[in-house]
Amino acid sequence: MKKLLSLLVFGVLFALPTQAQVQWKTIEQASQVEVKNNKKLFFIDFSTSWCGWCKKMDRDTFSDPVVAAILNKYYIPVKFDAEGTSTFTWNGVKYSNTQTPGQKAQLHPFSRAILGQKIGFPSFAIFNRERGLTQVLQGYQGAYDFAMQLWFVCSGDNQRYTFDEYQQIFQTEIKPGMMKKLGL
Repeated sequence: MKKLLSLLVFGVLFALPTQAQVQWKTIEQASQVEVKNNKKLFFIDFSTSWCGWCKKMDRDTFSDPVVAAILNKYYIPVKFDAEGTSTFTWNGVKYSNTQTPGQKAQLHPFSRAILGQKIGFPSFAIFNRERGLTQVLQGYQGAYDFAMQLWFVCSGDNQRYTFDEYQQIFQTEIKPGMMKKLGL
C-alpha cells in the first residue's frame, strides 16, 4: 500500500506542468557573443540580492511561458548583479567593480553607464544585435505587459507603431500571430 501511494504521489507530481525557464547567461558569456554572427537582441536584467521586486519578477514574470519563450527565442537574456564584482568588456569598454572585503556593496560601473541617473531595481536594458542600447524599462512588470513590451521590440513592431497604438491592437491583432511564432 505504501509503495502504491508513493507511486501515485510521484505520478501526480511528475504530471504537473513545470515552470517555464529563461535560459539566463552571464554578462561575461553575453560579452563573448560575436556581433557579426548574432541574430538575437540582448536583454539585461539589472537586479540586486536585496531587491524584493526583482525576486517577484523572477517568481511571477520570468517563469511565465510566454515571457520565457520570447526571451529564449529572440534575445540573449542576461541576469546581471547590479552590485556585483564581475569584470568584462562590453562594446569595447572594460567594466570592473572592485570592492574590498567587508565593504558595503556598491553599484557596478556598468549599471551606472547603462541606467544613468535613473537607478532603481529591477531595471531592464534591451540592446540591438550590435550591442547598442535601444530601450530601458524600469520597475516591476506583470507577465502580460512585459511580454507585450518584449515582443514590441523584437518583432520590429516598434518601427511601425507607437506603443499606445500597439497596446490597443495587441490582444486582437498581434498576440495570435506572436503565439503561433512562439509555438504556444
